[in-house]
Amino acid sequence: MSDMTSDMIETAVDTPSEAPSRKAVKTEFMVYFAIIFLATLPLATLTWALSAIRTRSFTEKGPMARAWTQARIITPMIFSA
Repeated sequence: MSDMTSDMIETAVDTPSEAPSRKAVKTEFMVYFAIIFLATLPLATLTWALSAIRTRSFTEKGPMARAWTQARIITPMIFSA
């Protein structure tokens, strides 16, 4: 019976660990952010319109600001997991 533990250690040491560059991570974050922003925009528009009708006021955050806020909340949750 051969000892497999020493072989696993040698192969782990031989392969360099490559971390993704900061630019690649930022690009990926922005892509996810854009997708989530576009996905939340229709619902944000609907909730903004219903709120504006209910309160008869347009002084609250608009649909773009609402969608932006949701994307700022959701996107870091994906990257923290």
